[in-house]
Amino acid sequence: MPVAASAIYFLNLRGDVLINRLYRDDVGGNMVDAFRMHIMQTKELGTCPVRQIGGCSFFYMRISNVYIVIVVSSNANVACAFKFVVEAVSLFKSYFGGAFDEDAIRNNFVLIYELLDEIMDFGYPQNLSPEILKLYITQEGVRSPFSSKPTDKPVPNATLQVTGAVGWRREGLSYKKNEVFLDIVESVNLLMSSKGSVLRCDVTGKVLMKCFLSGMPDLKLGLNDKIGLEKESQLKSRPTKSGKSIELDDVTFHQCVNLTRFNSEKTVSFVPPDGEFELMKYRITEGVTLPFRVLPTIKELGRTRMEVNVKVKSVFGAKMFALGVVIKIPVPKQTAKTSFQVTSGRAKYNASIDCLVWKIRKFPGQTEPTLSAEVELISTIAEKKSWTRPPIQMEFQVPMFTASGLRVRFLKVWEKSGYNTVEWVRYITKAGSYEIRC
Repeated sequence: MPVAASAIYFLNLRGDVLINRLYRDDVGGNMVDAFRMHIMQTKELGTCPVRQIGGCSFFYMRISNVYIVIVVSSNANVACAFKFVVEAVSLFKSYFGGAFDEDAIRNNFVLIYELLDEIMDFGYPQNLSPEILKLYITQEGVRSPFSSKPTDKPVPNATLQVTGAVGWRREGLSYKKNEVFLDIVESVNLLMSSKGSVLRCDVTGKVLMKCFLSGMPDLKLGLNDKIGLEKESQLKSRPTKSGKSIELDDVTFHQCVNLTRFNSEKTVSFVPPDGEFELMKYRITEGVTLPFRVLPTIKELGRTRMEVNVKVKSVFGAKMFALGVVIKIPVPKQTAKTSFQVTSGRAKYNASIDCLVWKIRKFPGQTEPTLSAEVELISTIAEKKSWTRPPIQMEFQVPMFTASGLRVRFLKVWEKSGYNTVEWVRYITKAGSYEIRC
């Protein structure tokens, strides 16, 4: 793994070194002079945050009135370096009461040196969690008089956390009722032609959890993703059960997920943080089930009239329903008067956005409400320009429905005390960029 930093410098806006730390001996202590001469004095600070001078690379970021500069002489992980800077600043702010500037650094030299020794070792980032570091670096920073008062949370028995085993959860948690809430929230992005053919479609989703569990539980989540089902059938030496399986793209996990077990078993195993957190994010580009199909017909009758007919069909099951459905149908700027007929909901003309806005509070599945409208336009003497029709836009929320078809097969909770848990699972599909050409 490439290193993240050979040295780190904190400079003020004049280029004076406030504090620095050398982690490796492959860069000299005077490398900051090259940064001052070739970057700061040439006014090229805002052009690119990564520069190469001689045989060294400089990564820099400005926070308030302080420049944080990382220097490396070999191949480096740039993303890791910038992530380290962001996390380090958050850590310093937690010690300094929310302030990070030149005064805060000058008032906390000793504390900053101690923290810099802990959060990076020989160029590799270590634990940067404020909750954990405060357990054994108990020195308080000199706080700005304008900073908010810190809220200290008692953390019993920190031995496990200091070792870095589970840095996102403290021991000793206890609840009378042990519950897990899991939400699968998806956003559908669609571009459809006026004839109903799909031009572009994908789903972005996230798995949100809220855990109120005692002790140090181990959770195991099974989804109907294609790779996970195939791996399970191999381990159990039996064919996969029939049913829809989906292929997840661009999956990212919370740090609590055991990636080693996921790579070998393709199951999501983790020790959850306490409270609410985002377990994973994903994207799906194939096999998307659209919750709505929109069929628009817009006719321009001469220069002063238009007829608009829009049919919206809900594709999901008849026992389900969508909430807060809004269809925005564009009309020309010179619209003077409108009249509507709708089979469900209410419609009105919104002149500020040049749209007919059709709202349906509760939209049952397997129904086809329609809107018919007559639009009168202002006649102008000037030559009429052809109206470039913007797409129709939709907003909606469909509970207990996923456009991707993702489903939770199981959610297992194991804890050494063997208590019983209550698991709640909910599915929600929302509109992302849901557009239909007209």
